[in-house]
Amino acid sequence: MMIDDKNFTLYLSRDEIETSVRAIADRINKDYEGKQVVLVGVLKGAIVFMSDLVRHLKVENEVEFVRLSSYGKARTSSGTVTIIKDIQADIRDKHVLIVEEIIDTGRTLQFLYERLKQSGPASVEIVTLLDKAAKRVVDVPVKYVGRPIDDQFLVGYGLDLEEHCRNLPDIYYLKYPN
Repeated sequence: MMIDDKNFTLYLSRDEIETSVRAIADRINKDYEGKQVVLVGVLKGAIVFMSDLVRHLKVENEVEFVRLSSYGKARTSSGTVTIIKDIQADIRDKHVLIVEEIIDTGRTLQFLYERLKQSGPASVEIVTLLDKAAKRVVDVPVKYVGRPIDDQFLVGYGLDLEEHCRNLPDIYYLKYPN
């Protein structure tokens, strides 16, 4: 899929993204100084953000991934969460950071947050690059937010449109054709 000026508008440049990622990493480094954290990335979208975040962390960390689905091929959540891949690590008594690239309704994240809390971690916090709070239908305690955003469909930097555009280094707003 090609990016063209007709349907895509630059929303965040790679420099703006980098500034947000560094700011989040700085807060995590301060909050968890001398502690170890387990980063749980939510696949597939969080892979790019999490990769950049890990490179800026000074705290000792372990990386895990989970893959959940509530969208299928649709652009809106179905509300039913399915676990496709679960974490492998024992997180009991560990500090866990759930890493998301974007939060919409919060349903999937609430499911994961509650599920991880049942495993007895020392703490569970949520990290997101983009927070679309206007779309929230359930309350999730998001501690680290790169940027609050309006309700718009974004692609690039891990965000996809039917599995396309994840590799773009910038984030674009998708304008739907009339």
